[in-house]
Amino acid sequence: MDSLSLILDDMHFDGVVFASTHNSTPWAWRLATPGLAAFHMVTSGQAWLLREGEEPVLVQTGDLLVLPAGGKHQIQDKPQTMAVAQDLLPHMAESELEPQRHGGQGEPKCDLISGHARFDVDMAAPLIAALPALMHVRGLGEAPPLWLAIGLQFLAQEVAAPRPAQQAIINRLGDILFMECIRDYVESVPEGSGNWLAALKDRALSNALAHMHRDPRRNWTVPELAQQACLSRSAFADRFTQTLGEPPLTYLTRHRMRLAARQLSGSGLSISKIADLVGYSSEAAFSQAFKREYGTSPSVWRQQRLAAVNSITVAVASGGQQAAA
Repeated sequence: MDSLSLILDDMHFDGVVFASTHNSTPWAWRLATPGLAAFHMVTSGQAWLLREGEEPVLVQTGDLLVLPAGGKHQIQDKPQTMAVAQDLLPHMAESELEPQRHGGQGEPKCDLISGHARFDVDMAAPLIAALPALMHVRGLGEAPPLWLAIGLQFLAQEVAAPRPAQQAIINRLGDILFMECIRDYVESVPEGSGNWLAALKDRALSNALAHMHRDPRRNWTVPELAQQACLSRSAFADRFTQTLGEPPLTYLTRHRMRLAARQLSGSGLSISKIADLVGYSSEAAFSQAFKREYGTSPSVWRQQRLAAVNSITVAVASGGQQAAA
């Protein structure tokens, strides 16, 4: 399996939360999904994306917008709309297939499918940080991506009427469209750009990354990784550090800590067992490495994360109840 596939697998994609809206002028939505990629697809009409400190972006029929870090933004009928922006997130919590009618009685109208992806935020952090704040894939023009044209057509057909397994299919389709968007961006990253995603296009570095992600528990050495990359030790270490911004074993340690964070927040395994799973024979050595990366011990981090997850769950449930009311 190639390195990008392994990185995406590590993120544990779990479908999308979405809302379908039918908007009449004047209208405006606001959305923020910190750490989770937000997206908007215009199936008919046009809209404007507004972000603080950035120029407004026109979004037209067939376009896909992805904000990888889920930054705060608004999407509306025009840059200076008369509408007061409504929060879109509670409507996503409902995951209703029937379009929400929103706005006034004016023309033109715009149909949107908006949502956010669900994945492991900690495992996704390096990838999300390397992506631009906004990825705009245009569906119009001389050569729109075939995957986008097919995906939007399939999605429009899927939401047109209730069918068995509809939610599951839309979840998987949302994941696929986001991954396609990432793949397109990775393929466009030039060598020497200073973006670590360029390593995924470098056969030597990609091979080394694939081995680290495939077997992170192994006590890799730089010479062993260099052998997988078919480079000398010094050439491999220099190229890896220059492209990814950190030495190979530092990258491996940080990857192990992210894997450990996943286990701490998502399992009831003991600290010593998690240490063993990520390649540490000593719980003390693991705890020291984890504290260097996250600023606190594994046990305290686990308590804080579980408390935060419970708080978010309550907030989302409350938002959904308010929207229903």
